[in-house]
Amino acid sequence: MAKINRLERMDTRRADLEIEYRDALIAALRVTAAGQWGLFGHNKDKQARAKAAPLVDGLTELAEEIDDLRLQLDMECFALHQEFLAARGPVQSHAVGEPKQAQAWLDRLTQEG
Repeated sequence: MAKINRLERMDTRRADLEIEYRDALIAALRVTAAGQWGLFGHNKDKQARAKAAPLVDGLTELAEEIDDLRLQLDMECFALHQEFLAARGPVQSHAVGEPKQAQAWLDRLTQEG
C-alpha cells in the first residue's frame, strides 16, 4: 500500500511539473511571437541567445525533473520537451522566423488544450 501511495504522489508531482513546463513554454513562446529571437536558436546572434538562455535553461531543468519521475514510473520521455529540443538550432535561410514558429507552436498548444 505504501508503494502505491508513493507512486501516486510521484505521478501527481509529474503531472504538476508537466503543467508547469507547458505554462513556462507558452510564456516563452509568447515573448518570441512578439518579436524576441533566441528561444529556438535559429541564428547566431549571441545577444538574442543570451537573452533567451534563462528561459531555455528553466525549461530544461523542469524537463529533466519530469523525465526523472517518468523513468521511475516506467514512462516514456517527456514528448513536449523532446519536440521543443528538435525545433531548436540552426535552420536554412528560407525557414520561417522564430516569431512565426513560436506563433505556430502557440496555436497548436492552444488547440491541444
